[in-house]
Amino acid sequence: MAEDLIKIDDGMGSVRIADEVVSMIAGIAATEIEGIAGMSGDLVGGIAELLGRKNLSKGVKVEVGETEARVDLYIVIKYGERIPDVAIAVQENVKKQIEDLTGLNVVEVNVHVQGIDFGDDDRKDDERKIR
Repeated sequence: MAEDLIKIDDGMGSVRIADEVVSMIAGIAATEIEGIAGMSGDLVGGIAELLGRKNLSKGVKVEVGETEARVDLYIVIKYGERIPDVAIAVQENVKKQIEDLTGLNVVEVNVHVQGIDFGDDDRKDDERKIR
């Protein structure tokens, strides 16, 4: 568990920040951006949500060193949004929030677009009627 913590020594003692905290900050920062439908997670995250627990680090992978962090985000974008604009906004917000809240230098924020959300099922019904 000690490997999963960022240790900051300020002369008065140490502050430890878990990697999971950095992941949560990144996930929240990403979903604050207009055009994000959600995060694309793994099977474990999906099971946790089915059990009623919100997984705030879903779709986020972080590598944290002593002073730096790298972030990979797996996102789903709303249909009709310009993908590059949304991705850049996500990168900027995630970098800013992690740096502001933890003091880490974020050297990379990689955005992986995993899907497009077409909205509610009513639209799909309308498309079927047209055919």
